[in-house]
Amino acid sequence: MQRSAIDLQDIRLALPSAAGLVNILNGVSLKVDPGESVALLGPSGSGKSSLLMIAAGLEAATSGRVTIAGEDITRRSEDGLARFRRGRIGIVFQSFHLIPTMTALENVAVPLELTGRRDAFGCARTALDAVGLGARAEHYPSQLSGGEQQRVALARAVAGEPQLLFADEPTGNLDGATGSEIADLIFALHRRANTTLFLVTHEEALARRCGRIVRLMDGRIAADSRAAAGNPVATDSRA
Repeated sequence: MQRSAIDLQDIRLALPSAAGLVNILNGVSLKVDPGESVALLGPSGSGKSSLLMIAAGLEAATSGRVTIAGEDITRRSEDGLARFRRGRIGIVFQSFHLIPTMTALENVAVPLELTGRRDAFGCARTALDAVGLGARAEHYPSQLSGGEQQRVALARAVAGEPQLLFADEPTGNLDGATGSEIADLIFALHRRANTTLFLVTHEEALARRCGRIVRLMDGRIAADSRAAAGNPVATDSRA
């Protein structure tokens, strides 16, 4: 039996506020197969970014179980989660999160060096070439456009050939044409490496490029449909 790339069981997240606890996620259960492309779609405040952060091991759920690539990471320490992500998970955020004092090449290579890759800079150059930025490898973030900075962030996310690629509103800070180019790159890299893609967006057009769309509303799954079949997948609205 094939194990899931992502297996989230009864995920709940409640965060404190001045008015008391705020329920962000209300018992979300979701399985994603290896190689799938899944869009998590929903309005602001629906919990989609929080669900991605939990699935990527960047935030702890209040309760529930998180299993990634067959390993239960629910109760791992922060250091343990960081070790788990290395080489397995790539993440692209809406904000590029590049280190301003490092060149594009260094921004991509340093995370690889931290995993012990001896060929870190060679892999980084290959990744920059793959996103069309080989000629800009020695430029600093301030010398790059927004689209180019996002390409560097994407190269950094995929340079280690991760099993899973998480993308949180990756085109949100870009103009339409540049955002479309970044989306094309994400899906091309996903297809080439058969990486599992978990994409958070509020854009219907971008979501429809994925093989599956999961709609979140008020911290719950409201709908789950597969593009290939075109038929809704039954879900329990209380889940």
